Amino acid sequence: MSNILKGKVALVTGGSRGLGAATAEALADQGADVAISYVASAEKAQAVVAKLKAKGVRALAIQSDQADLSTAKPLIESVIAEFGKLDILVNNAGIAIQGHMVDDPELDGDKYNRQWQVNVMGTIANTRAAAPKLTDGGRIIFIGSLLGSYVPFAGVADYAGTKWALAGYAKGIARDLGPRNITVNVIQPGIMPTDMASDVAGELPDREAILDMHPIRRIATLEEVAETVCFLAGPSAGYISGETINIAGGLGI
Repeated sequence: MSNILKGKVALVTGGSRGLGAATAEALADQGADVAISYVASAEKAQAVVAKLKAKGVRALAIQSDQADLSTAKPLIESVIAEFGKLDILVNNAGIAIQGHMVDDPELDGDKYNRQWQVNVMGTIANTRAAAPKLTDGGRIIFIGSLLGSYVPFAGVADYAGTKWALAGYAKGIARDLGPRNITVNVIQPGIMPTDMASDVAGELPDREAILDMHPIRRIATLEEVAETVCFLAGPSAGYISGETINIAGGLGI
């Protein structure tokens, strides 16, 4: 533990599994106290909290469904009630609904609309709730996707659109919050070993074809992405704002 984030309080949305859990652990390794949100996986969330506390930091899991915009303010208020402040917001929570072309008569509009609600409107609601409460000099980090700026195959239009929307929104927030020295950045991972990736694997081109697209012929590790979050959350990134950073092994160059 290097403790570069000691004394800081972070909230990682969707922190009960996958990249969210890895990010929560990485922030704790740097000394931050960490709250995570989750929708339904209470047992998994508490297991993450136990790991965080074992690292010597304070930790809390809060049930919050990002599809319900009314939960945003109570989520932020719960973090501040427990820890006294909020320094770092990691907007990680999201869902992936992929595999149907926009002209497919079988496309389930309600399901795809919910993806926009969770990935965009829910993230915006959390950010709006957090922004007035965030300490000056704080950090907002959005977890986007390389598909937000590079779409190498069909069937991902809505998912890609949600991530592109967040990238544009983040740039605007970077302008708004810059006078308070709050930095706002987007990390765009490529494919990672997560439950979300597994859920949509059958709807994407085969693994070998995807790897052939990467100059570095492998997928990202969760730790690589989480460490980039920690860098942006730390003191060395105080002059980086409004940026989109791809972690995709060169895919898209």
